[in-house]
Amino acid sequence: MERYETKVALFGIGTAVPDCQLDQKDTAARLAEGLEAGGRRDQARWARRIFHQSGVEKRYTCERSLSGPASESRYAPGTERDKAPRTSERMALYREHAPILAERAARAALADSGVEAGAITHLLTVSCTGMYLPGLDAELAHRLGLRSGLRRLPLTFLGCAAGMTAIRTARELVHAEEQAVALIVCVELCTLHTQPSGDRESLYAAAFFGDGAAACVIGRPSVISDQGVRRTKDMFILSEGRSELAPAAAESMRWTVGDNGFDLYLSPKVPELLGQYVPDMLEQYAPGWTPSWWAIHPGGKGIVDAMQKLFELSDEQVSVSREVLRAYGNMSSVTIMFVLRGAQERLRRQRSGPNEGLAVAFGPGLTAELLRLTYWPGGAACAE
Repeated sequence: MERYETKVALFGIGTAVPDCQLDQKDTAARLAEGLEAGGRRDQARWARRIFHQSGVEKRYTCERSLSGPASESRYAPGTERDKAPRTSERMALYREHAPILAERAARAALADSGVEAGAITHLLTVSCTGMYLPGLDAELAHRLGLRSGLRRLPLTFLGCAAGMTAIRTARELVHAEEQAVALIVCVELCTLHTQPSGDRESLYAAAFFGDGAAACVIGRPSVISDQGVRRTKDMFILSEGRSELAPAAAESMRWTVGDNGFDLYLSPKVPELLGQYVPDMLEQYAPGWTPSWWAIHPGGKGIVDAMQKLFELSDEQVSVSREVLRAYGNMSSVTIMFVLRGAQERLRRQRSGPNEGLAVAFGPGLTAELLRLTYWPGGAACAE
């Protein structure tokens, strides 16, 4: 029987957010005031309602002007389009802030895992909110002092599911190459793409997206222990993941490059579409299996609500996802690692034994990423 030491595991999760915090009630009030001052009373009313119903209380942004009066921020919804920042200006801010957040998250993940930077053989960087060359992967390799010959794999413009895509891909790389140790770094500056139109779709996106970064280390316990990491440290053992696509629902999530940043469209039918496709996807992936815990990417309050109803989950089983949405908003690809970190902390407090759960995230396509993973407590060294 294969022992846990030879399997592929996720070690150490690091997270980072910008210094500027947005209080949801305060942000909604300032935005509504700005819209009303511009004669957009209907949009102001919608802003208050959408922000109130979002399930978000706090978020973080790298664009400090969003924390002041809407009339003083060129990024606020309701700004005249010719005065709003162009895409090139937004990308300049991304280029300035993204590497800093990414490095903070990466260093935290390495410290939490106990793995030295020089042991990393593969670097996977994930982002859909900005791009430049040489890319984030090249800059992080330099900032972190990663080895010469490092294999780099940037995953760009894949949307909210991309954090899970990276974990699945890293697991496959390590499974195929026993000595491989992969570092995944996700960074998203979603608030840079707040749109000026002030229509309902733009207000919906402005109500719950936030900025952040997260990172983790993927490797085999037997290899990681050679780096001097104590075997008593808890981890997630990763099973083979699955990526599913529902092309009939492709238009429900769209993310395109516009003149004023990236334009996001999320159909209000997304929760309904999940009900049409996800149960069959899970049954094909793991027939007859019932996870004991769940890590659901909180793409929005309606998505968490839909998953809870679909699979008859308890409030406890979705509490971590709701807490991450409440405290950070939707940080696109980054968010699932915040959820996994919360799930790990909860399982640790419960003194759980080996405990199998499901991580799931959704993105444009309509894409669903599914991954079975087993929480492995510190000191559990028996055969699985």
